[in-house]
Amino acid sequence: MENHPPARYERAVRQAQADGRVPALAVALHRADREPWVFTVGDSGNSDHPLGADTRFRIGSITKTFTAVLVMQCRDDGLLGLDDPIAKHLQVPAHGDATVRRLLSHTAGFQREPYGDIWDTLRSPGDDEVLAQLDRAERVLPNGRRYHYSNLGFAVLGQLVAKLRGGTWAELVTERVIEPLGLRATTLQPPAQSAVGYVVDDFSDAARPEPRTDLGGVSPAGQLWSTAGDMATWGAFLADPASADPQGRVLAAATLDEMRFPATVTHEALWLDGFGLGLIIEPQGRFVTHVGHDGAMPGFRASAYGRRGGEGVPAGLGCAVLGSSGGSRVINELAHDLLRLAVELDPAEVRPWRIAPPAPQEYRSILGPWYSEGSPVVFSWHGGALQARLPDVAADVPPSMFEPVAGQPDVLRTVSGREAGELLRLTRDESGRVVRMHWATYRVTRVQDGFDGGAASDGGFDA
Repeated sequence: MENHPPARYERAVRQAQADGRVPALAVALHRADREPWVFTVGDSGNSDHPLGADTRFRIGSITKTFTAVLVMQCRDDGLLGLDDPIAKHLQVPAHGDATVRRLLSHTAGFQREPYGDIWDTLRSPGDDEVLAQLDRAERVLPNGRRYHYSNLGFAVLGQLVAKLRGGTWAELVTERVIEPLGLRATTLQPPAQSAVGYVVDDFSDAARPEPRTDLGGVSPAGQLWSTAGDMATWGAFLADPASADPQGRVLAAATLDEMRFPATVTHEALWLDGFGLGLIIEPQGRFVTHVGHDGAMPGFRASAYGRRGGEGVPAGLGCAVLGSSGGSRVINELAHDLLRLAVELDPAEVRPWRIAPPAPQEYRSILGPWYSEGSPVVFSWHGGALQARLPDVAADVPPSMFEPVAGQPDVLRTVSGREAGELLRLTRDESGRVVRMHWATYRVTRVQDGFDGGAASDGGFDA
């Protein structure tokens, strides 16, 4: 390939491992049009299993994205509503007014960890304890006030899906997410080929192995182990489920769209990232985002993201970076660097334009320039759908897309872009030609007019 992308990727990984002083680093890039690229550098610390593509690392809070998918499966199956208070489904001694949506977006105000100094004792509460001890946990912020990250919140969500489905969170995440996507190297417990996690001394080249902990009832927030290859596939699924899960076995693509919409920013003054429903959204410039999650556990850091939007982005582009150092932030930064490099060095192929069938007869009289609120708007038919675009905005701004409303032949719904959710109503003359429209109730006409219906070209100023 031109620019030899794998060599550039490899150098970036080697540099990050050296700069970050990470004992073992495993990286993978996934995309629908290429074989997966996997690379490792360093030492696993496991004398029986040298570092390789099958080495397992703790992925920490990336686990939360799996729990979020389980919650949204329950919503899609009618078992809960996102605005349900948890007390509707769980018996809790306190904080029962917290809603599912607020817990998913870290805006319920729950304290960060369950009751007790679990990172001193390295003992996590059991499933029943997580709920029984809620009255001993603080609501550190008012409900809905602002973003505050909470492992406790996701522990509660894990118990919620277990109650609604029957069984345990561990059983559900395996049966309903891991197995359907073929993530065979993703497990609840570390297998024999797992890396050793370290705390690396800041002032020497020494490193101390960290203890392995079982999170018990907090497992829905950070228990899983995996490989870089599996997590790159997971990042691709979160960003582009149509390529990673085309049959929608795990979750409908529309539901993942909903999860990716920002519910909150993480800092009120620095809008550098946001949180959707269980997903981190990292803006990368105009209409480009990385969606996924980071993870940190004693001795480990991890990142898994997929890239959406922008020119040259291949379908199903995901990246994972897993490292055996609990204190090295280069692990998290590298995932974003590699996603950008993948598009820069090896963009998706440019597909040739081809002649396609014309617009349906009932929509042909819509096509072309119109006016609304005194400004031009152009309607067109591309890719088998009606769309609208303001001609004076940048070409990379996504158009509004429309779909017919069942049972109403002259009504369409805006499904994306400007005025998403609003109706477009068509008015026809005796010949069936569309002569006027109403979009979000605003009149749309072929000639520029005022709100009183008079043509702008007529003037009306009395000199």
